[in-house]
Amino acid sequence: MDAAEFRRRGKEMVDYVANYLANIEQRPVYSDVKPGYLRSLIPTEAPLEPENYEDVIKDVERVIMPGVTHWHSPYFYAYFPTASSYPAMLADMLCGAIGGMGFTWASSPVCTELEIVMLDWLGKMLKLPEHFIAGTHGQGGGVIQGTASEATLMSVLAARCKAIQQVQASNPGQSEAEILPKLVAYTSEQAHCSVERASLIGGVMMRKVPTDDNYAVRGGMFKKMLEEDKAAGLIPFYLCATLGTTPSCGFDHITELGPICNKENMWMHIDAAYAGSAFICPEFRPLLNGVEFADSFNFNPHKWLLTNFDCSTMWVKNRDDIIGVFKNSDQPFYLKHEHQESGLVTDYRNWQIPHGRRFRSLKLWFVFRMYGIQGLQAHIRKQVALAKEFESLVRADKRFEICAEVIMGLVCFRLKGSNQLTELLLKRITESREIHLVPCQLSGCFVLRFAICARTTDSKHIQQAWRHITQLTFEILQEPNH
Repeated sequence: MDAAEFRRRGKEMVDYVANYLANIEQRPVYSDVKPGYLRSLIPTEAPLEPENYEDVIKDVERVIMPGVTHWHSPYFYAYFPTASSYPAMLADMLCGAIGGMGFTWASSPVCTELEIVMLDWLGKMLKLPEHFIAGTHGQGGGVIQGTASEATLMSVLAARCKAIQQVQASNPGQSEAEILPKLVAYTSEQAHCSVERASLIGGVMMRKVPTDDNYAVRGGMFKKMLEEDKAAGLIPFYLCATLGTTPSCGFDHITELGPICNKENMWMHIDAAYAGSAFICPEFRPLLNGVEFADSFNFNPHKWLLTNFDCSTMWVKNRDDIIGVFKNSDQPFYLKHEHQESGLVTDYRNWQIPHGRRFRSLKLWFVFRMYGIQGLQAHIRKQVALAKEFESLVRADKRFEICAEVIMGLVCFRLKGSNQLTELLLKRITESREIHLVPCQLSGCFVLRFAICARTTDSKHIQQAWRHITQLTFEILQEPNH
């Protein structure tokens, strides 16, 4: 494919993408293929000779689309949103064309510099404490990770490294091998499974803190566990607090937890993967109060801030803590450059697990400029209003109950009665392929999660989804066994 054909095919692809998204609600939101469906549709080996573009694009509908779950359908209400916007897609196209690997400042200066500035822009939108902003006299700064899972892992590794150094400073004779088994981390019993995975990779013990009736961690229970563990000879060193848990969008009380962590010299990381985007709205910003106590903070613009995957933003109070995890004492010659000791630049390869990195800040630059803060706030507020609309529909039907406070764009609800009833309802919903939901478990109950996800979701889609749910409910309750 030469430049002339690329120009022609590129325009065709943009038309295909625009048509796909414009007509997405006409497709069943949930795929009905069976495991292994694809193998019989394509050859067993790659072609020896080149194929033409027309044949490839025809196979998109024949091979690919049948196996797609349409995350950007306005009838997709599962998991949490994965953000999408036309400006972000255009930026991703440019990122692919530039194709640099921004592991050091010298490898592509703008890749590093735009990221630093975009994280400062976003940090100011969130009204983060000044010590998190790179363009200040503080020691902190921001970085784009691939996912919140990577951000959590980096915070665990940084906290572990710092804790070992602190113990050895006061007990020079202790080896790392002696200290590691005593280190203990904490997180909510409602935290995402990736938090526990980070502790497994980091080789540290992690304890889950029980939550209150609102599925949030409180200071009292956390402090009690710390005292028990210290009495047993363990060394508490890390807490991952969650703002907007995956099951119910619960909010840990970081104004209570933060001072405890600071007093105990523990690292506090805040995972706000979903809810963090909403903190750009003044009415939701109080939920972030207490961030001033944190050592690191992370959320995913690729969930709710109209920026396509992958783009997970992370800030640290002291960048030396995170850089110290991977910084080599003997740096390879091929990574050295004349500006690295100037203090004016950072090499982001030392802030993350991978070595290479994409030019992801381009997406933020396009989205921030083409939506503006007001446009992004309007998007958040619209989706919260849609969740409130769905909540009112559920509350008006005496057959159902709301299972957790609706704060943002997630509604947790169930049919009153046995878990089996709600499980059957979800089974019928999934089989219908008209809307898509996933469940969670709250206080021993099987609960349905209704998350407002697609950018194009509107009131008419919420009303249609509720009609579908109530129709299936009526049919279930008419059956003899129910």
